Amino acid sequence: MSDSEVRTGASTGTGIEVRTDVTDGVAVLTVSNPARRNALNLELSGRLVAAVDEAVAAPGVGAIVVTGEPPAFCAGGDLAELEQADPATLKRVYSGFLALANCPLPTLAAVNGAAVGAGINLALACDVRLAGPTARFDVRFMQLGLHPGGGFTWMAQRALGAQGTAAMTLFGDVLDAREAERVGLAWRAYDSDDELLAAARELAGRAAAAPRDLIETTKATMRVTSRLDAHADATDIEVRAQAESVHSAAFAERVAALQKKISSR
Repeated sequence: MSDSEVRTGASTGTGIEVRTDVTDGVAVLTVSNPARRNALNLELSGRLVAAVDEAVAAPGVGAIVVTGEPPAFCAGGDLAELEQADPATLKRVYSGFLALANCPLPTLAAVNGAAVGAGINLALACDVRLAGPTARFDVRFMQLGLHPGGGFTWMAQRALGAQGTAAMTLFGDVLDAREAERVGLAWRAYDSDDELLAAARELAGRAAAAPRDLIETTKATMRVTSRLDAHADATDIEVRAQAESVHSAAFAERVAALQKKISSR
């Protein structure tokens, strides 16, 4: 997949697709189901899995941004499908955002509109969330008489803590972009969608500029150390990986470039 390539995938006549735009090592995935405000149905989830897999398989891609077809980010699960869903079907619906949750590359959600139910799962599955001016985080499971799914309660409590998760889930508190930023659900909020996407590309570009094997190893380490209780245990895990990176060609090249820059001042 080359820079500035846009992939729309084979047309099914449904208007459902995940468009991929790769620029400077950043793959921007736009989920599109306009008739349902980008609701995650089985088809869209399958297309998102394929798009994530393709981005990970592309050696020139170092980070992923996911956003929605305006004016929504993701309006949740497709209720028409959910009414008939069994556990196996629900897991297929989950597969789209779980592909992002399990992605070895850094992932960033550019939330450019309503994120409802499974749409919040899609955002929470990413490492970092940025919010545009019309972003709206609405859990809405209780109002629909629907139990949360897809690991929502686990992801939400890691991002918001017990009180924030209860406020949004049990009490139905809805957050706009600035409130999401204030409570830590979003890393930053922006005043326009153009600013949002530019910031998402810029931030993701920093990750993509790092050596890919290093960024993948570091993300994997962060996942392991987040489950540890002792600082010493985290140090033992990091020391082995850092020792390997010290002897890498990428480290030697970047140190040499930095030393050259310093000596030329």
